[in-house]
Amino acid sequence: MIARTIFLPLVAALLACSLAAQAQTVAPAAPAASDVKVADPTLFKDLGGLPVIRRVIDDFMDNMLTDPRIKHTFEGANIKRVNEKLVEQFCQLSGGGCAYTGDPMKEVHQGLKLTNAHFNALVEDLQIAMDKNGIASRTQNRLLALLAPMQRDTVTR
Repeated sequence: MIARTIFLPLVAALLACSLAAQAQTVAPAAPAASDVKVADPTLFKDLGGLPVIRRVIDDFMDNMLTDPRIKHTFEGANIKRVNEKLVEQFCQLSGGGCAYTGDPMKEVHQGLKLTNAHFNALVEDLQIAMDKNGIASRTQNRLLALLAPMQRDTVTR
């Protein structure tokens, strides 16, 4: 539980920014090499592979779109695209062999004025989705640790 608390603010910021950025309908650019890191493929397996990642992202999106703290950040967003890019991103980050084709996090989140509170709400929504899909806390923390560095490129206020 302590580990979840440590990563909560970091992961929330990353995901909120990622979603808001991918919600824009700007043509995707190749991500910078430093934008997306790749984990040991055992994380992909421990997450349950692509079918479970897809379910987690579907539940995550449902959570965010109904969360009064952050749902407004998705107004006018291409929700289908956000969902697809999150699946790509989580698959690549976890070592699943997918390629993230979305825009760099810093570029996508420019001007969105996202706060740590937005980021924290996003992380909470992700954790709820992972819990719902039976992902162990240790595995969640491994994924969150990979997402956390994106906070600096997404939170601007």
